[in-house]
Amino acid sequence: MSRFTLETLEAIVAARASEDPTHSYTARLVAGGLPRATKKLGEEAVESVIAALSGDRRELTKESADLLYHLLVVLRIGGVSLDEVMTELEARTAQSGLAEKASRPGGRD
Repeated sequence: MSRFTLETLEAIVAARASEDPTHSYTARLVAGGLPRATKKLGEEAVESVIAALSGDRRELTKESADLLYHLLVVLRIGGVSLDEVMTELEARTAQSGLAEKASRPGGRD
């Protein structure tokens, strides 16, 4: 049995994005464009933070799953692949996180 990965989820999002919005939540989000999808992403991010602060592992797991899904939908709409994000993360590991943050404009978190 193969392991479920973010690449698997990205493929599912891509396939469902072109389905009938009356039958697919993903297609409905995509049809709503970035405003709708980013609103949901923000909501899930806040819910993930709340779950983390509450110390509820199960809720944090569930909200994190929602967050990752909605992030992949936003990336899809934005035309950014998971591979591009992973390449960026890989490049950042070539230096310490503090050095990488310091190199950004403003040099803050």
